[in-house]
Amino acid sequence: MQVVDTVHAMQRMSDGLRANGKTVGLVPTMGFLHEGHLSLVAQSCEDNDTTVVSIFINPTQFGPSEDYEQYPRDFERDCSLLQSHAVDVVFNPGVDEMYPSGYATYVEATGVLTEGLCGASRPGHFRGVTTVVTKLLNIVKPHRVYFGRKDAQQLAVIRRMAADLNLDVEIIPMPIVRESDGLAMSSRNRYLSSEERKAALVLHRSLQYAEAQIAAGERDATKLRSEIEARIEAEPLARVDYVEIVHQQTLETLRSLHGPVMIALAVFIGRTRLIDNLQLTV
Repeated sequence: MQVVDTVHAMQRMSDGLRANGKTVGLVPTMGFLHEGHLSLVAQSCEDNDTTVVSIFINPTQFGPSEDYEQYPRDFERDCSLLQSHAVDVVFNPGVDEMYPSGYATYVEATGVLTEGLCGASRPGHFRGVTTVVTKLLNIVKPHRVYFGRKDAQQLAVIRRMAADLNLDVEIIPMPIVRESDGLAMSSRNRYLSSEERKAALVLHRSLQYAEAQIAAGERDATKLRSEIEARIEAEPLARVDYVEIVHQQTLETLRSLHGPVMIALAVFIGRTRLIDNLQLTV
């Protein structure tokens, strides 16, 4: 497994792979890897001749009061995990390598896709996401890039960006990976105390409740949203950022449940903000 830390070296490596007819898969991460990341890695290794995993904690997608400095980091552990999963290349650039002095260009998606959900509570977040993903695609030059469905809004935004900018890459969505008790895997789960870890299960349980209500015939999105919020707020350690019921592709708010539906949650457990979602066709 090779570790590459400069843009030039990564581009030249990818150029050589493509010239030799090799397919390249990219798994973009911010490190501190868990089984959710590794499921993307495994799929990329199955689909492609070469798998590149990027590890870059992107400062432009963090707000001034968010956890950039505290975000968990363990590069040696990550490399050990990736080597055991037969990854070919780790791209690990520094901030100055990705955003050198004088950097002044950003990619921004606008409209409904970025205005609601996490876009409403994290201004500027998706500009940072679309900018860094565009840069990674131009640097690694993959045939396929892999994203988890837990970050559903991010996936929708990147799909829109790729279509709008005619990017020559296949975007592969991958299922949410959960702990045995249902908590969606996240690098931020490590922030939770044992008591908060138990409280965090309210996200998945609320989604399970919603799924059962829909199966029983509930179609009033406004009523169901209120019921989900009430169940979350009944947990003393939980504070709702948002509960939204939207169309899976357009992210437009739904009043009645029909077609491809997504129930999306962002909840603070103590000081830790967690997201989760349920996607289904009604």
